[in-house]
Amino acid sequence: MTAIAQTPDSPYYAVIFTSIRMEGDEIAYAEMAERMVELAAVQPGFLGIESVSDPNGTGLTVSYWRDLDAIQKWHAVAEHQEAQRLGKEKWYSQFQLRVCRVEREYGWQQLGDEPR
Repeated sequence: MTAIAQTPDSPYYAVIFTSIRMEGDEIAYAEMAERMVELAAVQPGFLGIESVSDPNGTGLTVSYWRDLDAIQKWHAVAEHQEAQRLGKEKWYSQFQLRVCRVEREYGWQQLGDEPR
């Protein structure tokens, strides 16, 4: 994922997921990560997602949501709960999740450049 999420005017919420991956099972992990993005994208209140990782296994994913209720409903989705279970058992040596209210935002884009 390389695009910056197009979010609405604030306020809205961001869920920040920082993780340290264990080695192995790259294919299953990549498939599950892709499925979670697809599944989140159809949840009511989902606004967008940004994700990066480095070669050493550190990852940062920020998903954006309309409100806390939408986040709670996403957390309760059975397929998402299964991904969480597998993450604890097989994929992560450590993770941290933070839920934040976005009060303000601003950005900049060079003229003539299109988002990638």
